[in-house]
Amino acid sequence: KKCTMLIPKKNRFTVYNYLFQEGVMVAKQDYALPKHPDVEVPNLQVIKLLQSLCSRGFVKKQFSWMYYYYYLTNEGIDFLRETLHVPADVVPNTLKKASRPQR
Repeated sequence: KKCTMLIPKKNRFTVYNYLFQEGVMVAKQDYALPKHPDVEVPNLQVIKLLQSLCSRGFVKKQFSWMYYYYYLTNEGIDFLRETLHVPADVVPNTLKKASRPQR
């Protein structure tokens, strides 16, 4: 029997918004953590949402020292843009060019 986790729509969109805005997300491998440090969502729900995105190829996962590191792929950017109804000119912070100070 396959077990599914029901996550409130508000929490899902909170995680999706943060992920789209930043382009990356870090989650500690602590399933009992009541809240994720960056968003007001239980840590377990954040991990499971990102695990789902990873299985669909929308994020890449790296695990190191008890932390999951998730990176948004181009397909993930398109998916979140469509899901969150974000205009095409808005891009995650990881794709923005850093302005260099003038010398």
